[in-house]
Amino acid sequence: MQIPHSQVKIATFNLFNYLEPPFAFYDFDRIYSVEQWQKKQLWIRDYLREFQPDIIAFQEVFSPESLQNLVAQEGYVHFAVVDQPEIIDEFIFRHPVVAIASRYPIVNVDSPEPDLAVVDAIGLRHDFSFSRNVLRATIDLPHIGECDCYVVHFKSKRSMIDFEDNPTISAEENIVGKLKAQIAGGWGSTIQRGSEATLLMLNMIARRQKSGLPMMLMGDFNNTLSDGVLSHLLTDSLRFVSQIDRDAFLDKYLLKDAWDLYQVVGGDIDDSERKPTHYFGQNSSVLDYILLSNEFDARSQSNIFEVSDYQTYDRHLINPIFDRDGESTDHGIVLVTLTLRS
Repeated sequence: MQIPHSQVKIATFNLFNYLEPPFAFYDFDRIYSVEQWQKKQLWIRDYLREFQPDIIAFQEVFSPESLQNLVAQEGYVHFAVVDQPEIIDEFIFRHPVVAIASRYPIVNVDSPEPDLAVVDAIGLRHDFSFSRNVLRATIDLPHIGECDCYVVHFKSKRSMIDFEDNPTISAEENIVGKLKAQIAGGWGSTIQRGSEATLLMLNMIARRQKSGLPMMLMGDFNNTLSDGVLSHLLTDSLRFVSQIDRDAFLDKYLLKDAWDLYQVVGGDIDDSERKPTHYFGQNSSVLDYILLSNEFDARSQSNIFEVSDYQTYDRHLINPIFDRDGESTDHGIVLVTLTLRS
């Protein structure tokens, strides 16, 4: 006999410009027609109905109210955002937000802030802020109780510096100007993205120290975890302490990639190669992640659930059909299944 609610499914879902018409995203002419919008809504519904995640972390949300109504119709009665997108010229939206939907009760919602003392100590501007506000929802999960679920959309790799062609200078000077802007602006975005991850991780550790609650970190990281920019999210070393203390405290406070935890419990051989979640030209990479604390690690003594399945939904990326996928998303959707420890 299966124990009720012995499985919980968690997904992270970049919606790609989710904005209800007649509003425009970024530019005045980027507006969904009624038909396009209905198609996008249906695509999202179809995914939710087929895969039935219990908790979904959303990114690129311009229309939170519309999204809340959509997911409520699919049984997600608990929904949260912590801010609103910016509106310019009355109908043009920019700076989308993150959101979370859940079948289980959301008991608390907050937006973590950077520790300004640390901001100063590592040489960042005193007014540093996350490029997109982080959402923390404390959700009452079966068997495990309250769990802190963080939703992020870290800074993109898009250059922070633009260079406009100048007709008064030579073609070479214009090209050199673009090159310099690309190098400097790209590095600026890298600094922002890495700083966001660092400052959030410190906030999560401090919160964990006070509350002792399990943690999940989900979203579009706009970077691979293997890159040094974000690799500290999976820190597995601690200097100048004994091995016993090191192992105990790393286990308690740090996060593990759900993909790695799936391999621990014997992921299917057919799934031994991780699927990308994003394609750009000829390149592909994993940008979307779900990281979990030790309550979801089968190797940990604190284990309550374990990662029994890991899926990346990518049919719309590798084999798109326009009538079905024409208004979908440019990211794969990551879904993990957590199963109660036997």
